[in-house]
Amino acid sequence: MKMKIRNERLDDILAIEAVTQAAFLNAAHSSHTEHFIVNQLRKDHQLTLSLVAEEQQEIIGHVAVSPVRLSSGEVGWYGLGPISVLPSKQGLGIGTQLMQAALQALKNIGATGCVLLGDPHYYARFGFQVFPDLNLADVPKEYFQAITFADSIPKGDVQYSAAFNATQ
Repeated sequence: MKMKIRNERLDDILAIEAVTQAAFLNAAHSSHTEHFIVNQLRKDHQLTLSLVAEEQQEIIGHVAVSPVRLSSGEVGWYGLGPISVLPSKQGLGIGTQLMQAALQALKNIGATGCVLLGDPHYYARFGFQVFPDLNLADVPKEYFQAITFADSIPKGDVQYSAAFNATQ
């Protein structure tokens, strides 16, 4: 498989939306608004990173990264997600490559760290872990994880962009 990861382009937006919808279509944990979230982040200029996985000029995966706020006032934190791969391409390592590219890009811009909401067993392999003093309201603690690129241990309540409430 000849696949490359690159920054999104304007002409990728509809394909990103389709990939995101397809990836979450049968996900029990999904609100099925992930594609609306990505679009709203873009409209609000809150999409710090928007990387696509492309194979033979077809978008087969996408990852979004946006800034988050910590109540502690610590700066340089980002939220990763949604991350999407076409169902027919899942299990081939595309999500792993998107994740690695996003984390490297965050390091390159001097990010302090990154948070996400997801399966702790899956994301632990990338270095994500639960930090006891880092919280996201109304979310089971074990599913809210972070990775730090600095020596500090993150603390406080995390607030994502209002775009995460998008429903259309």
